[in-house]
Amino acid sequence: VQLQAYGGGLVQAGGSLRLSCAASGRTFRRYVMGWFRQAPGKEREFVAGINWSGGSTYYADSVKGRFTILRDNAENTVDLQMNSLKPEDTAVYYCAARNSPVVAGQYDYWGQGTEVTVSS
Repeated sequence: VQLQAYGGGLVQAGGSLRLSCAASGRTFRRYVMGWFRQAPGKEREFVAGINWSGGSTYYADSVKGRFTILRDNAENTVDLQMNSLKPEDTAVYYCAARNSPVVAGQYDYWGQGTEVTVSS
């Protein structure tokens, strides 16, 4: 599966941004999908994950209550709605796919990143 992430940009603290990831291939619904981010000088970290049906979602503690991950299996997309953004959310965001029913673990496919900058 090939992944294309977009929607990043510059936003003020407290604002919102919606990232989208478009996936190729007819087997999209088989994959667990996740969003990760990497801030300057830091390691990449898990942000949110969603199972194949969209019925189960998982979030890093740092974004819980502010971010929402959604998927549309008919459109082969997974979005990350980010609200109440903070400067510490500044990072390059990546979408990823995992060929497993379990959200946790190593992801198999990665899109290119989309940059999010939150100004204070």
